[in-house]
Amino acid sequence: MADPARARRLAKRISTIVASTIEYEIKDPRLAGVTITDAKVTADLHDATLYYTVLGRSLDEDPDYGGAAAALEGAKGVLRSKVGAGTGVRFTPTLTFVRDTVPDAAHRMSELLAAAQAADADLARIREGKQPVEANPYREAPGQAGADDSGHGEQSGD
Repeated sequence: MADPARARRLAKRISTIVASTIEYEIKDPRLAGVTITDAKVTADLHDATLYYTVLGRSLDEDPDYGGAAAALEGAKGVLRSKVGAGTGVRFTPTLTFVRDTVPDAAHRMSELLAAAQAADADLARIREGKQPVEANPYREAPGQAGADDSGHGEQSGD
């Protein structure tokens, strides 16, 4: 069993090698917006999972996730060869590519927070200058001030 620190170092090295290979050596246009965000290596150092995200070419264009996934699967052999040459480990790990959904979730959370902030601003605008109908709306009704029907009052001594 390998050291967890060694697995983390190997994952970082694999991530760097794959990212630079995608950027500078593989000429597939479907990989133009692919970014490697994270890598995990199993404890036995035999399998590596690489997380990626795809950026759109322009603001109004949606990323091509299907094309990027197909291109990564097609380039898996070349990438594994580069990883083997660049790491120098006895057994080159198999590579698995998984789409990273964290940026999408973060974008959705930002949208939800902006909507909640806008709703709070609308409510503050509506409340501006308003007064409650009563001075103390939470006061007790007449006749209930001294009543202790709940059983939570003073207890008599034993």
